[in-house]
Amino acid sequence: MSSQDIPEENLPAEQDHAHGAVGVADEENPFADPGLPPHEHRIQDIDERAAKRSERMVALLFTVSMLATIGFIVAYLVIPNDKSIFVFPIGHISAMNFALGLTLGAALFCIGAGAVHWARTLMSDVEVADDRHAIAASPEVRAKVHADFRQGAKESAIGRRGLIRTTMFGALALVPLSGVMLLGGLGPKPGTMLRHTLWAKGKRLINMNTNQPLRPEDVAVGSLTFAKPDGLEETDEDFQNEIAKAALMIVRLQPDNIKDKRELDWSHEGIVAFSKICTHVGCPISLYEQQTHHVLCPCHQSTFDLSDGARVIFGPAGHALPQLHIGVDSDGYLQALGDFEEPVGPAFWERG
Repeated sequence: MSSQDIPEENLPAEQDHAHGAVGVADEENPFADPGLPPHEHRIQDIDERAAKRSERMVALLFTVSMLATIGFIVAYLVIPNDKSIFVFPIGHISAMNFALGLTLGAALFCIGAGAVHWARTLMSDVEVADDRHAIAASPEVRAKVHADFRQGAKESAIGRRGLIRTTMFGALALVPLSGVMLLGGLGPKPGTMLRHTLWAKGKRLINMNTNQPLRPEDVAVGSLTFAKPDGLEETDEDFQNEIAKAALMIVRLQPDNIKDKRELDWSHEGIVAFSKICTHVGCPISLYEQQTHHVLCPCHQSTFDLSDGARVIFGPAGHALPQLHIGVDSDGYLQALGDFEEPVGPAFWERG
């Protein structure tokens, strides 16, 4: 049905909008303003039943958005984060990520689609041309803006279309809950976990290359060996998190070359064990110079003196490398005599 099929008395009254003067092309103004085309009424402007159908469609989209947001919350709480599903043609993906993306996308899409459908079918579509004005608005302009706003609010029918208003506010109120739920994905509070590693009294030092426990005779003077705690395997789910704190480098010095008394007391026959994690930004330290007993971080050249408590002698690192107190067990294997006394890694002191 078009506006031509409706009697003139049933058509909505045209509002008096300034369309601007229609220009006439001449030599001085070859691109004259052609003016606006005649306004054509939509079916919703003519038939209240069509308007009701559009209203129900907008309300349906807002309702689907609310249900999708609720689905997002349920998926976040119910689906295990290690569960995977097969989705053709993507393949195996995380079930939680798929559900969260699908529900959040549906919630946001339905709010946008509902707003667009509302504007296209129920709000006024009369084209208005308005002359440009100075940036500083005059009292008359401000009054006109307020009047236009009130007119727009009236034409949007938000006061009369209660179903749309209620469902829109419901959708807009629920969708931020998706972001609130994502805050839970930041994980639990760290508590004291940054202050402790897997090292404990009686933990043997395991060679990272051979995966065998170390004896003192396995560490030659001037050599650099990397170790991990006994029981930590690369197949463990939390291996990366734990090795990032417990990675150890072992160097054997002549006891007479050790300058720091505590370092000497915590060593065994000149074998000293320090954290491998640089205290600047957490890079693994791996460059050792046996004549000077210095180790160099390859990322930003922080240099530590392993003969003097692993103190910083160059570079941006702010703290010495933590030392691990070691000894030997009854079977002659190197073992830890406790955990690091200081937290390992970078910027811990700035984090509190």
